[in-house]
Amino acid sequence: MRVLAVVPARGGSVGVPLKNLAAVGGTPLVARAVRACARAELIDEVVVSTDHAEIARVARESGAGVVERPEELSGATASSESAVLHVLDRLPESPEVVVLVQCTSAFIDPADLDAAVTRVLDGGADVVFSGVETHEFLWDAAGAGVNHDPSFRPRRQDREPHFRETGAFYAMRADGLREHGHRFFGRVAVQPVPSRHAVEVDSPEDLEIVRALAPFVDRPEPLDVDAVVTDFDGVHTDDRAYVDQDGREMVAVSRSDGMGVALLRGSGVKLLIMSTERNPVVAARARKLDVPVLQGLTDKRTVLRDWLAIEGLDPARVAYVGNDVNDLGPMSEVGWPVTVPDAHPRVRAAARVVLTRPGGAGAVRELCDRILAARPESVAAPAPASVPVPRAEPRVTPATRPVRIGDTPVGAGLPVYVIGEIGINHNGDLDIARRLIDVAAEAGCQAVKFQKRTPEICVPPEQRDQIRQTPWGEMTYLEYKLRTEFGRDEYTAIAEHCRERGVHWFASPWDVPSVEFLESMDVVTHKVASASVTDLELLRALAATGKPVILSTGMSTLEEIDRAVEILGTSRLVLMHATSTYPLPPEEANLRTIHTLQERYGVPVGYSGHERGLQISLAAVTLGAVAVERHITLDRTMWGSDHAASLEPAGLEHLVRDIRVIESALGDGVKRIFPGEEGPKARLRRVYGDAAHRGLGSF
Repeated sequence: MRVLAVVPARGGSVGVPLKNLAAVGGTPLVARAVRACARAELIDEVVVSTDHAEIARVARESGAGVVERPEELSGATASSESAVLHVLDRLPESPEVVVLVQCTSAFIDPADLDAAVTRVLDGGADVVFSGVETHEFLWDAAGAGVNHDPSFRPRRQDREPHFRETGAFYAMRADGLREHGHRFFGRVAVQPVPSRHAVEVDSPEDLEIVRALAPFVDRPEPLDVDAVVTDFDGVHTDDRAYVDQDGREMVAVSRSDGMGVALLRGSGVKLLIMSTERNPVVAARARKLDVPVLQGLTDKRTVLRDWLAIEGLDPARVAYVGNDVNDLGPMSEVGWPVTVPDAHPRVRAAARVVLTRPGGAGAVRELCDRILAARPESVAAPAPASVPVPRAEPRVTPATRPVRIGDTPVGAGLPVYVIGEIGINHNGDLDIARRLIDVAAEAGCQAVKFQKRTPEICVPPEQRDQIRQTPWGEMTYLEYKLRTEFGRDEYTAIAEHCRERGVHWFASPWDVPSVEFLESMDVVTHKVASASVTDLELLRALAATGKPVILSTGMSTLEEIDRAVEILGTSRLVLMHATSTYPLPPEEANLRTIHTLQERYGVPVGYSGHERGLQISLAAVTLGAVAVERHITLDRTMWGSDHAASLEPAGLEHLVRDIRVIESALGDGVKRIFPGEEGPKARLRRVYGDAAHRGLGSF
């Protein structure tokens, strides 16, 4: 054992009773700390030092070893170092590096742990602690400046940053800790961590803050369950109802939920909708989804308990999705209580998982995708239950495992990830951009894409002063590009509108400052335009983000793609076959290149199309494209360079509809007789072998 992580977790706490067992994102703080250590590649073993039986139980269930802390080291004045040294004294061998990890930090990135350990192992430092960069001016109680001269206040960009110790982790040479008895000795260095990770839980208010942050900070993980039970209002809907003049109710639901539920049914997961109301709307939606429904319930908890017993289900492997206080009872009965981001605060606190999409805006689809990600062998809908289906081996190999974009896995055998490329078709008008987002969402796209440039960098000097005729009058080309470029205010509005509509958004950055801008907006992925495949500086900046990257390959040789893939890596890469001709003639589509890219790079491969019509994009899906990207517009006759090669709303809707039909038709490749064939088989097939046995000879 070279690297040991020690998590001190006392049972006593002054600010928050049993703080280390408090749930954040549905997981106790001590379990979150253990899991962060377990996911770090360089940590060999995790030990929790505790004086509390329940903390010990949770620690063991999370995969940690437990060392019982004696009473003299468990009081409020006992140091964390004393707990670590106590653990080291009880080990048969001493590690080279010991990492003190505090439960009070709810958000710890395993990559930051690895980075800190690496610096100690490499000899660059004796101690590395987590710190968040700050430019704050500090004052003492007497009104004197601590880290600044009050008579001279330089701008933020002119000051050297300081780092505030977050308390999350401390990587140390174990022999140095033994020698000095405290965590700071020798050469001390800081491991910068994001500000969103820097909240330490010392009070009930801090606990509420990290619980509110968890849905936005935690990375969605696969969810392994055998059954899903959902409330209806606020989960399948946005909890609003539309009432017409005759008193009839209507609700808004997400079309994407339907595909997710269909795939979940096909994977063998049981589903049930429960509702306290008795409403024809609920029954109609349940019929549409082909999911059983129980309505008019006064005691959902008891009904759920009975249903689990009848179905023979282990409650620990069941998810219940609710949003209001009447869901707290059934949520307490299952191993996976789940809720939506706008749920009642008590429900959010009780949930093990808080989804990122609201009810009626893709919450059910998000949950389905996370469950399917834990069942990669079951992504295709099977034959009806009356036909025995042998289990086929999974077709997704480790080399072509899916890439997770936000909350959606993208890869072979999964639903095609459809991207509506808005690009610059918004013409600099935020209202047009919102309308195009609506078009994509209503058609069933999972994402929309924009383009982000710094015009002063991207417009060549010789083109800046060229005069252009535009809808806003005559102006230089640089003025035109500045006029149509969206900034922070517009993209903040776009991000909010996409969240409301339940679709991802991202962009193709054309320069490094644009990468930094998009990172500040926390996009789910980055797209490399075909024109940027050879921009190595841009590629390195994108690789440094750690985000998934979608790389278009138009106008590129294999050697150029090789170099780009070498920089970006393959663990989070989706390639897009493309031909950069606008509009694209069929003879230049060369769709078999999809197979070439799959075989050469071992990553998911999609298709980015610039053709008129739908046929080529649909053919790409049949050839295995895992994603399809098409330019979209409100009207192909609008002013602008990309509108003519774009799909209008009806065309996009037909594209997504036909892609889903093709997905269903492709099946799982297992040859069998379907129920619809039984009748024709009985009527039409003659069994010649029987005739031969009766002596009638053969034909």
